[in-house]
Amino acid sequence: FSPDGKILSSGSLDTTVKLWDVESGKELRTFSGHTGVVYSVSFSPNGKLLASGDADGMVKLWGIPEK
Repeated sequence: FSPDGKILSSGSLDTTVKLWDVESGKELRTFSGHTGVVYSVSFSPNGKLLASGDADGMVKLWGIPEK
């Protein structure tokens, strides 16, 4: 979850990272670029960045757009 609890992040078998609006359940954004299954995601303390890690050992850092 984002620090404010409004956004949920998820990693997927399809190698994407998704952001979800907790209140509505709607998908907000999809990040592509991993080559392996995404096993871990974590927001930075200020909620402006998201780190994700995949089965191939790749770690990516994503900027989170402001609403």
